[in-house]
Amino acid sequence: MDALTHPATLAFAIDRARPVPLTTQITATLRTAILDGQLEPGARLPSWLDLAAQLGVSRGTVKAAYESLEDEFLVVPSGAAGTRVAQLRASNASAAPAPEPIRIAPPLSEIEHGFFQRPLPFQMGVPAQDAFPAKLWARLRTRAVREDAGAPVGVPDPRGRPELRAQIAANLAITRGIHCHPDQVILTSGYKNGLCLTLLVLQLQGRRAWVEDPGYPIARMALEFAGLDIVPVPVDGEGLDIASGMALAPDAAVAIVTPGQQAPTGVTMSNRRRKELIAWAERHGGWIVEDDYLSELQLGGRAAPALMAGDRSERVIHVGTFGKTLSPALGLGFVVAPLSLAERFGEVAACLNPAPNLTTQLAVADFIADGHFLRHLRQMKALYKARRDGLRDRLAGHDAPESFAGLAMVLRLPKGVDDVALSREAVRHGIAPAPLSVWRHDRSKADPGLLLCVTNLRGNVLDRACDTLERLIAGLAPPDTSLSTLVEA
Repeated sequence: MDALTHPATLAFAIDRARPVPLTTQITATLRTAILDGQLEPGARLPSWLDLAAQLGVSRGTVKAAYESLEDEFLVVPSGAAGTRVAQLRASNASAAPAPEPIRIAPPLSEIEHGFFQRPLPFQMGVPAQDAFPAKLWARLRTRAVREDAGAPVGVPDPRGRPELRAQIAANLAITRGIHCHPDQVILTSGYKNGLCLTLLVLQLQGRRAWVEDPGYPIARMALEFAGLDIVPVPVDGEGLDIASGMALAPDAAVAIVTPGQQAPTGVTMSNRRRKELIAWAERHGGWIVEDDYLSELQLGGRAAPALMAGDRSERVIHVGTFGKTLSPALGLGFVVAPLSLAERFGEVAACLNPAPNLTTQLAVADFIADGHFLRHLRQMKALYKARRDGLRDRLAGHDAPESFAGLAMVLRLPKGVDDVALSREAVRHGIAPAPLSVWRHDRSKADPGLLLCVTNLRGNVLDRACDTLERLIAGLAPPDTSLSTLVEA
């Protein structure tokens, strides 16, 4: 793909008060960028007209600057393809020392193995790539683009398209037991963006927050970035231990929970704990942010109702996403606000966090309205059950104990093994298990392990992925250790 250079990426300093001609100033800026390597060989410069408009100069001024660079053999005119940076000759290349390469670590390097890459076997957080209804989606998306292009030009509702908000409200009543007005639904770009919007609304800087331990590390990081004091609360077989939370921080302002399928243990919060949590929030004026992790994708029977479905005190804020059920590439999620906060959510969205992807919203609205979404969920549950059973049989035989947390198998590693380093090495071998230790608040107390997601273990991928993982672990585990002996009981 051609590298397009936008003038905003260069430090143009056009000073009309200087005695230096504007052409010379533009030439000097571009020359420095080329020799310093900021503009790489082959990069296409903006057209004369575009750069002139950006800098507020005449087209002829920019044309003269480009011609000066051409005389210096720094750029090459390419006709309709524009003007491109030339391959520097040795004499030019030696005119300036090679700059030190800029190295900026990508975000979430311990959690994400890369961005814009094809999902790997065992990778968490991505649905089955081979089961996405691509042709249907392409048709709906094309129709949405055409409809959006012909729509009246006006200011969009920052909460999102009313068609999709109405469909989400109706779908939540069926699948999650939540009865809400469409205007309580605010569209976001996903769970993280929904959590961001919620924290903007609640304004809890300096207050304390309950987080599940173990729990979603990105949510924990987000709360810290937002200025909250993290209080890790243990999770047991009934979900978040409310009594422990009360003992640690009864005055906490918010609790972040995954009651449907706790991440990463897969535990469903018991009715007793749900009542205790809501009672705590009502009594202390706290808020509960419900991360509807995996939402309807509960493989063992009907999905548990959402926590918000049983909340009569209006203390629960429900955050959902289409990233797990459809695709994270859609960049679409939603927040269901309590009635008392619905207007404030709308105002904050309007000022700081408007709903994204208008044409995608239209396509998803049609996808739900035409019945495709519920059908897709039913098919995904059947597919994931089959892939879960295949992984269990491959690793431990038919009599293996149940060891699945949501859509992932838990694999315990020997003490002392660095599961983060092992996960990074695994990516280089074409698989992407997730390290278990990063889910604990105190990593020093975490037992090493891996989470093996089943969603993309199709066909012969399963055997290859398990063989690769077994070879990687063989060099770390005691003699005669197999994957089946590491599966959590």
